[in-house]
Amino acid sequence: MTDKPAALPLTPESRGDAPGRGRLNGRRILVVGGGQRVFDAASDPIGNGRAMCQLFAREGARVAVADASASAAAATLAQIEAEGGCGGTVVGDVRSEADVSRMFDEATEALGGIDGVVFNVGIFGGLGLDRPLEEWDEIIAVNLRGAMLVGREAIARMDPRGSLVLTSSIAGYKPGSQMVAYDVSKAGLGGVMRFLAQTGAARDIRVNTVIPGLVDTPNGRSAGAGRPTRGKGENLPFRRQATGWEIAYAALFFMSNESSYVTAQHLAVDSGLMGMT
Repeated sequence: MTDKPAALPLTPESRGDAPGRGRLNGRRILVVGGGQRVFDAASDPIGNGRAMCQLFAREGARVAVADASASAAAATLAQIEAEGGCGGTVVGDVRSEADVSRMFDEATEALGGIDGVVFNVGIFGGLGLDRPLEEWDEIIAVNLRGAMLVGREAIARMDPRGSLVLTSSIAGYKPGSQMVAYDVSKAGLGGVMRFLAQTGAARDIRVNTVIPGLVDTPNGRSAGAGRPTRGKGENLPFRRQATGWEIAYAALFFMSNESSYVTAQHLAVDSGLMGMT
């Protein structure tokens, strides 16, 4: 049997080295979940939310970085500013209606308005069905209730022709994660997205979903801890996991005017896992 060839070298976009092209000049974007957790501080790659924040700023947007962790949000903003970008930070809990409303208040004041929002939040629990109900409730509250609360505010507060992007997961569409509450919460985002897209259409507000497959991020490494077969390159069509930058570029398309006639759609960034396996 012929071995699969090695994965090809990453492109500048996949590495996060490509220069900005002005695709978001003048945009004002709130990224909810723009920090990232620490799995191994010495070797952690960039996470999806932080990559989005940096990429949006690099492309000309002002970015409000929202996160439950003030230090994580501040670290993302510091990286934006180190590249000459600008923005601010917002701290809040997406489970809280009052917090979400305040986050939008603060982001609107800091940016002078909002015409783009990303909900990039997701927590997970243990494997299997025999899990504490408290864990189920927590995951659904963060991943699904949080998306609804953020989406509701986004539709009400964004300027016309704004764009809302929800970050889902291949786990919401295919079995394999073995984390039932996580799978259900991500599957539920499809219903939230369709409702928000229908509601926002009257003001030309677009709502779309990015669906990452297996991504090499601190979150992904944490989810795969103790599961040595998860994300092995030989099991993936492109023979490697995605980078956080590759997820960010998918969100960039939806955030830019290049997708001005696209709404209520799902974009899988998974090297073909949903279509070919």
